[in-house]
Amino acid sequence: MNRASQRIRGIAVAALSAALMSCFGIDIDTQFAQDENIHAAIIEQNADRYAEVDPLYISNEVKQLVDSYIHPRDGDEARIDKLQDILYGEDFLHIQYSSEQTHTAMEAYYAREGNCLGVMNLYIAMARYLGLDADFQTVDVQPSWDLRGDLLVLSQHINASGKISSRRTYVVDFTPEISLQQLTSSVVSDGIARSLYFNNLGVEELIEGNLEDALVYFKNALFLNEDSSIAWNNIGSNYNRLGKEEFAEYAYRMAFSIDSNNATAINNLAKHYRRSGALGLAQEYERAIERFNNRNPYFHFAQGSVEFDAGNFDEARKSFRKAVRLKEEEPDFYYALAGAYLRLGNEPEAQRWADTAGRILSLYDNIYQPSNNKVKIIDSSTILRDSSPSFSVFAPGARKNRN
Repeated sequence: MNRASQRIRGIAVAALSAALMSCFGIDIDTQFAQDENIHAAIIEQNADRYAEVDPLYISNEVKQLVDSYIHPRDGDEARIDKLQDILYGEDFLHIQYSSEQTHTAMEAYYAREGNCLGVMNLYIAMARYLGLDADFQTVDVQPSWDLRGDLLVLSQHINASGKISSRRTYVVDFTPEISLQQLTSSVVSDGIARSLYFNNLGVEELIEGNLEDALVYFKNALFLNEDSSIAWNNIGSNYNRLGKEEFAEYAYRMAFSIDSNNATAINNLAKHYRRSGALGLAQEYERAIERFNNRNPYFHFAQGSVEFDAGNFDEARKSFRKAVRLKEEEPDFYYALAGAYLRLGNEPEAQRWADTAGRILSLYDNIYQPSNNKVKIIDSSTILRDSSPSFSVFAPGARKNRN
């Protein structure tokens, strides 16, 4: 099955009018009230449909591999380091990053590749086998977009974390490169991670056009975590493709009622109302997204990135300056602004902004940042904040750049 994706920054930025996570909600009242009949029809099961699937199961083969390299006398930090060798070392599994598929621990083991959730399934399973404290942890990242078929997919991030002592923790990551939003993270339960696993399987089936299979996965994700705004939005996209407009509208509204930062759901509602001829409602929702974007630093940062790639360096500079004004603590904004000034021939300004970025990064020395080592030991000064991993789907045609 071909799951190749196409990264197009121009299309991604156009879609930023559809969603970016932030610390403020979208100022629109959807006047939503749950419909008991529709709700019961969507969450209709009374048991986990895939109870036999354990994403954290590892076989004796995996345990023997771990035991052959990690000794009982090794301390926690040594075990953490050696687990990194087993996962990523060329002499061991040498697992490679692949954004398109979500695996169980054993699937990641045999495939030698996977996305962040799949590989963290394997890592956490092995870590717990060794007696290490290990949990799933969501991380706020700058949004990453893929065009898969005619669906625009927002990929978010999850990694692993655990305690070494009362004051020391470790973080294990698995991505080629990510940029953290405010360098923040939050531990989530195995149950939420399991829900995200089935949500991701649903997205993969939706991308392939297997709508009925996708629907079953999304329903199971919602059964496991009825408060998943991501899964509600995605099942809405699924219902939209099935032609069940009433169910799609309800799911989008549920997604937004759970998370007022879920601009994907509002954008999908705007497309829904425009398609159904309710132009007044569509325009109201589109204006809400526009207001949201104007206050969203990552929207302006992304616009600046596209202008930069197109060679429009002064326009890029303006967008990066807007991003900085809206969020002064994000070092990537300053580095981008430095790059724009450098291309404009203003080296002193470029150096000034680059120096500012460096000073900001130095303030976060004890905060987790991704690195080639994939493991970092941090202390109790880590800042924690809620975020959401996994995938979120936009309706086709939701990529109009309104700014």
